[in-house]
Amino acid sequence: MSLAVSLRRALLALLSGAIFILTVLYWNQGTIKTQAYNEALERHPSHRDASAFPIPVEKSWTYKCENDRCMRVGHHGKSGKRVSFISCSMTCGDINIWPHPTHKHVLSPHTHSFSVDDVQLQVDTTHREVRKQLQTVFDWFLKDLRQIQRLDYAGSGSEPAVSESSSSKSRRHTQQDSEPAATLFGATFGAKQAGDLSSVQVKIAVHKSGDLNFSLDNDESYYLTSNTDGHRLLVEITANSYFGARHGLSTLQQLIWFDDEDRLLHTYASSKVKDAPKFRYRGLMLDTSRHFFSVEAIKRTIMAMGLAKLNRFHWHLTDAQSFPYISRYYPELAEHGAYSESETYTEQDVREVAEFAKIYGVQVIPEIDAPAHAGNGWDWGPKRGMGELAMCINQQPWSFYCGEPPCGQLNPKNNHTYLILQRLYEELLQQTGPTDLFHLGGDEVNLDCWAQYFNDTDLRGMWCDFMLQAMARLKVANNGVAPKHVAVWSSALTNTKCLPNSQFAVQVWGGSTWQENYDLLDNGYNVIFSHVDAWYLDCGFGSWRATGEAACAPYRTWQNVYKHRPWERMRLDKRRKKQVLGGEVCMWTEQVDENQLDNRLWPRSAALAERLWTDPSDDHDMDVVPPEVFRRISLFRNRLVELGIRAEALFPKYCAQNPGECI
Repeated sequence: MSLAVSLRRALLALLSGAIFILTVLYWNQGTIKTQAYNEALERHPSHRDASAFPIPVEKSWTYKCENDRCMRVGHHGKSGKRVSFISCSMTCGDINIWPHPTHKHVLSPHTHSFSVDDVQLQVDTTHREVRKQLQTVFDWFLKDLRQIQRLDYAGSGSEPAVSESSSSKSRRHTQQDSEPAATLFGATFGAKQAGDLSSVQVKIAVHKSGDLNFSLDNDESYYLTSNTDGHRLLVEITANSYFGARHGLSTLQQLIWFDDEDRLLHTYASSKVKDAPKFRYRGLMLDTSRHFFSVEAIKRTIMAMGLAKLNRFHWHLTDAQSFPYISRYYPELAEHGAYSESETYTEQDVREVAEFAKIYGVQVIPEIDAPAHAGNGWDWGPKRGMGELAMCINQQPWSFYCGEPPCGQLNPKNNHTYLILQRLYEELLQQTGPTDLFHLGGDEVNLDCWAQYFNDTDLRGMWCDFMLQAMARLKVANNGVAPKHVAVWSSALTNTKCLPNSQFAVQVWGGSTWQENYDLLDNGYNVIFSHVDAWYLDCGFGSWRATGEAACAPYRTWQNVYKHRPWERMRLDKRRKKQVLGGEVCMWTEQVDENQLDNRLWPRSAALAERLWTDPSDDHDMDVVPPEVFRRISLFRNRLVELGIRAEALFPKYCAQNPGECI
């Protein structure tokens, strides 16, 4: 009897255990599905599933290096190891990074394989804030490597948190840290494939400057070395500042590639790169008034800028078409000027963009264009007892009063106008951080607009007075200190010499052969070149109006951008060349919205990046781009695509697979 009872109890226990196990498995299945669904929702928009990766695996071809060129060879049904195009490209010929280093570089012909989980960081600096910033940067570096390796980012969300805890996690990132995730993955899909390196130890040393504020005097040089010690790769980036170290990390990222044959990351067994930029200001301007662009699109642009070592994001925030910025002091500007409630930028948005940009070594330079290009958003003054803040708003016929519709120009004789500008400058400086350069706008003032109201006044002098008043308000907004460089757009008025050349720099947007280029330099101004005939990326898409000129033409190819060397064609002497701070590509957005942004900017903006970082000579031919440049920019374009940038194609894919045959 007792035996039967014992058996029944044992059977009940076994049955209960089986039910418990089945219940746990059922609920875990639901949890895993829910977690996967949530992660898919949170994933960064530029990160796509590995199964839909934009660069397909090319199993049909293998490549061999002959005379510094990768030759495509059929691999249909053949046994033996296939050499992928990227592995051949990175080990055949000159260094394959963009922009090309300005000083010496040496690469080993031998390579090693590894996984992103093997990468570790060591920061060597006495500057606490620099250490913290570099640890944050390394989180993003790992995120990008995971994307390159076709892996999902192993974080709580789509982006690494910019915080001390995230930084500490980065510093402690070792193989042991990633074992739980790897174990779960391995249990489900098979063990993680290991490379021939057990670890990649990245040491970043910054001993000289602890400054994290952007300045045209920042030392952006760096020295990168790597060596193999057994199964460890030791990488060291030495720089005098955070900014140089950041560029060194961008170079390291381009010395790493994904091989689709073994599905691992690869890099050189040893390397040396010594590098520094030729020009201090290497910019990209985006107009967010004619069309609105999301914070995500702006951050995606900045990420690509960082990889190309562009260092200034000129944010043309407002214009006559719209005023998308929600001011703390004057929210009426956006209430009356934004396209919609959802097409606006908050203070937190601007601050978030600026903090993100610093991670990629990019400064955000906001611009509230004034006194012209200011219409919609400025029409509420009389209701607040502040008088007319702007004139000619939406006035017709528009061609009499502005360069393109809609019209609008600030009132130069209303003190409230200057107070509003002062408050806007104050807000934007607080959100983007200390700077030695600020942009006031100042272009395309239509004197006929003002003449309707002030026909007895020296209108040219009125523009000068306006800009000097705006400069004075900027100084107040910046705690009583005027930025070292205050930029304005070039116009017929900038040649009046009323603005002191010791404080004002001029962004020259006119034609590269115009006399103003020489006059401004002769008058002692520092300049930033943005010539419409070379570095305006919105040109060449036809007219957007039924009548009149509404477009510049022709299309500026990446070769046009790359070959433009105004300082050489102008035959500037050493003194005048020192007045050239650098250059900037401009994207005005009459015919561009978020759907076209990536392919209008990239890889043409990268062509400017190498022109301003490296400034390669034109000894062979001033109008022909060397074949090796085609090869490198094609590979850089693929790197952008890997990171989710929808960059424009350069030529048929056959030409990419067969370097040199189409050029």
